[in-house]
Amino acid sequence: MANRQITRRILIGAAIATVLLVFFHIRPQAPSSRIVRAPSHLQTPTDVTQGEVIMPRLGNDTAKAELGRATWKYFHTMLARYPEKPTKEQQETLRTYIYLFAQLYPCGECATHFQGHLAKYPPQVSSRNAAAGWGCFMHNEVNAMLEKPEFDCNKIGDFYDCGCADDGTPGNGKDGLRSGNQDTSREIADVNDVVLPV
Repeated sequence: MANRQITRRILIGAAIATVLLVFFHIRPQAPSSRIVRAPSHLQTPTDVTQGEVIMPRLGNDTAKAELGRATWKYFHTMLARYPEKPTKEQQETLRTYIYLFAQLYPCGECATHFQGHLAKYPPQVSSRNAAAGWGCFMHNEVNAMLEKPEFDCNKIGDFYDCGCADDGTPGNGKDGLRSGNQDTSREIADVNDVVLPV
């Protein structure tokens, strides 16, 4: 009889130990349903430089020209306001943005050409001057492809107002970037006649 009680206690103890072991040491597995997990299309790709152009061809030449002018203004202004001494995270943010921009640009054939330029000349994001200089160089690459005159990158601040003096931070109006409100609308129109590669 004593052996039965000992055997019974050993079996009950082993069962309790097994349950506790399972409860505390075995983690639940990831849900098997794809609906419960985050969809793969929302996960950040590891290499954004490899993405393909998403947009179709833009057939309206007037819309393409207007889009190009607005885009260059935005692009040069953004690069002119980029930090002079960016952190590694800020550098990666700008680099990623430029590659994603090339995938999402509303003119598909323009985006394809721009991606070709990016493959040859990757974004320079180490400083404001490097980024702004790279942006002007890329603009001139497009100008050359479209058989337009080369733009003097030393004068980029005369054509694209970065608004640097408006934010109240001392010293932001330097680096050759215009901070005043001179009227250069005629000159801007000439420079902005350029569109992204067609």
